[in-house]
Amino acid sequence: MSATLRLTVNGKAVEKIVDPRTLLVQFIREHLQLTGTHSGCDTAQCGACTVHLNGRAVKSCSMLALQAQGGEVTTIEGLSRDGAMHPMQAAFRECHGLQCGFCTPGMVMSAVQLLADNPKATEQEIREGLEGNICRCTGYHNIVKSIQFVQSGKQPAAA
Repeated sequence: MSATLRLTVNGKAVEKIVDPRTLLVQFIREHLQLTGTHSGCDTAQCGACTVHLNGRAVKSCSMLALQAQGGEVTTIEGLSRDGAMHPMQAAFRECHGLQCGFCTPGMVMSAVQLLADNPKATEQEIREGLEGNICRCTGYHNIVKSIQFVQSGKQPAAA
């Protein structure tokens, strides 16, 4: 049995036939070949699969693709505009908020949501806001610093 999934991904209309058991993370990675969204734990614990659905951060490994029917999905690839990185992506690069990079797409997507909800978040609120995202490399210090960099309005150095 199959179903037709219609949604918008990174600003583009998408229509695909999917197995109803397909997870949103599988749809993004396997059907659309957008591999920036990672699947780390498959239990919604690590946050590597975080995307925005209708303007809210969600863990795409914990929902069926059909649950996004008619929605708007933004992946890490969809944050950049006209070849320019989103300020949060640039801040992670500038402030060394990544090491191996596996958690980075989910961290960035969560951080964008965090500042949309609380633009003046304190360091403690940032740390609490990232609780659903696990990084095994960085110790979070530079991730927090990256988010604070965006808050400050500073511009990253030219690449």
